[in-house]
Formats: sequence, structure tokens, C-alpha cells
Amino acid sequence: MFLLNTHSDHNARLLPVDAASLSAHGVREVERFLEFRENAVATPLVALPALADALGVGAIHMKDEGRRLGLGSFKALGGSYAVVRLVLEEASRHFDRDVGFADLGRPSVRALAARKTFACATDGNHGRSVAQGAQLVGARSVIFVHGGVSDERVAAIASFGAEMIRIDGTYDETVAEAARVAEREGWSIVSDTSWPGYERIPGLVMQGYTAIAHEALSQIDRPPTHVFVQAGVGGIAAAMAGHFAETLGKDRPSLVVVEPARAACILATAHAGHVTRIDHGEPTVMAMLECYEPSLVAWRVLSRAADAFMAVEEEDAVAAMNRLAWPAGHDPAIVSGESGCVGLAGLTRALAEPDLKAALRLDATSRILLVNTEGATDPGLYEQLVGSSPAAVAGGNKEVTPA
Repeated sequence: MFLLNTHSDHNARLLPVDAASLSAHGVREVERFLEFRENAVATPLVALPALADALGVGAIHMKDEGRRLGLGSFKALGGSYAVVRLVLEEASRHFDRDVGFADLGRPSVRALAARKTFACATDGNHGRSVAQGAQLVGARSVIFVHGGVSDERVAAIASFGAEMIRIDGTYDETVAEAARVAEREGWSIVSDTSWPGYERIPGLVMQGYTAIAHEALSQIDRPPTHVFVQAGVGGIAAAMAGHFAETLGKDRPSLVVVEPARAACILATAHAGHVTRIDHGEPTVMAMLECYEPSLVAWRVLSRAADAFMAVEEEDAVAAMNRLAWPAGHDPAIVSGESGCVGLAGLTRALAEPDLKAALRLDATSRILLVNTEGATDPGLYEQLVGSSPAAVAGGNKEVTPA
């Protein structure tokens, strides 16, 4: 399951509204937000030379978002950033002056925030980010989850003071229910996906993710030639593609979007040429990517700045988890959840299939950038799939037999 984007052009530019949020100017706003956060440090960019040798490419670097802002996921940058920005904007209107991140501790601003409720639907990580953002500013949060979200992930969201509502349906049905209830109650919906008439807030969420691409470029000696990045509704893939397009122009890397074969809504959209909803099928182990309709804003960017779309099977993701947990040579072990390693699963699959390898122009000189989008956000499932606890893998426990 693979498709080259024949509409992609390394000289193409984004629409002005997307360029404004995903460019170098847009990422400066995210940096100001990170300066406000107490535990904000750049996540590590990990070199994996033994893996590169084994796969026959020039270099592999992985941006490890499993350590981002105490949440264990790249989504710590999105929902919380959007919540804080929305509070600042409302405070600026209310007080008729500019209100910045430094003002968030002022009693008057916190009193205004306390009257607000932020809601979203989530598979787990986005909800944690929205709940954390609400807790940071003193607001209320209500988080909707579907039946497939594990009790561990629900508890992790609730730990930030969120009220939890479980819906009997799919992720996309939960998104619709959250939007319906939020409109009825007068809550602010902070979704990481977008639909006609609802684009700005998901755009803010995507803007938060640009910090990943910006940091990676500052941490690496030479820009990558290829980026393999996973997608659910497409937010992080679009943020990476858009930022590289705006900052590197014609020298940007080729970007490949990777999805689970059981939930490949962006691949289906690429085939159709317009946003397409696919049927709900058998659940995927890549639960954080189990989405059946792309974000409208994300597709607008990806249709211009992504170079290829592909899907991987369940066993590809599990194999990638284990490859990172039990590395060859002197590569460090990386704790990557079942959705966090999907970029590596895509790279491995592409290199194993000569037609894909040739189409993507992968060879011994290729420099690959991957993103571990999450650590072991469901520790029990991680141990089941890898054969060891996240702590043991992180500690380099080589005595445990891998799964």
C-alpha cells in the first residue's frame, strides 16, 4: 500500500494561513510557550549508526518525543499550547491589552481561565495534553474517550484533573459527540482534527508540533534527505512537512507519511484526491493512529508538501518496537510505543521492497529522520509486545530475553 504524491513540488509553497503558523515565524510563538513551561527542554535526537548500517542507509536519527514535557508523547506540544493560546487571546480581548505568557500567573487572568471549560476527544495522548494545559491555567477540562481506550490511558488523563466521559463508538464518532456536547454547553473544543468551519484551533495544535522539526534541524549537522513520519489524522506529519517546506524550500527532505493498514485514511485520501472517510474495520495495535478521516487542515498541507503515502501491517509496528528496544551494536535502546515507532516500520518496509526503495530514491547515502512520537504510554501493552518493562529497556537491561 503505497502512493507517490504526483502533486508534490519542492518549490511549492503552502497557503498563507498555513505558512504563517508552520514557518520559522510561527515556531517562535511555540518557543515562547516552551519558555513558560518549567520542564521544557529539547528532546534528544538519537543517532542510530548500527541500525543505519543494518538497513543500508547513510544515517538514521530519531527524535525521541517519549520524553516531552513529562507526558511521554509529542502531543504535549499541541493541545496544551492551543489551550494556553486561547486563554491568552480571550484575556487580551477582555482586558483590552496584550496578555502574554508571563501574565498567566496573574490572579485576574487565572480567574478568567477558571470560568472556561476545554473539551476534546482523544485516543489518549491529545487528551492528556489538553487536560494538562487546562490545569496549567486553572481551567476545567472534559475529555471524551471511546471504548477502545485502555483504563491506563484514561487514568493518565484523569490525573490532570480532567472529567472523563466514555463513548460507545469509534474515535471519529467520539470527536463528533465531543463537538456536539461542547456546543450545547458552551465549552471550547480543542480538537487535533479539523472539519469545514473548524480550522483555526487544530491549526494551533499543529503549530505546537513545529517545535519538533525546528529542534531537529538545530541538533543535526546536515538536514535529512528523507523523513518517515506516522499519521493518525495527519497533524504531526503536516507540521513536519509544512515547517520543512517553509524553512528549507527546494532543499527540503522527501517526506513519507506512514499509517496503519487498518486505518489508512490519508492514503485513501491521496488516492481519491480529496478528504475521504474510510470504513471502521478491525482495530489496530497502533491505537494512537486509529483514525478514519484526515484533518482538513493537515491534508491541505500534506497534499502540497508530502512526497509519498504508505501503510504498514501490525507485525511491522511490533517488529519496529522490538528493534528499538533491543538494538544492534552500540546503538542506545529507545522505549517506543506501538504507535511511536511507525516511521521506522515504514522505512524498514520501504527498504525491503525494491520498487518502493527505488521510487523513494533510498540508497547508501540517504540520511533519515524519524520521530518516536510516544514512549510506553500503555506500559502493560508495551511489556506484552516487547517482553520487558519500559524501565528495564530504558535501563539497558540486556539480560532479559526480548519478545
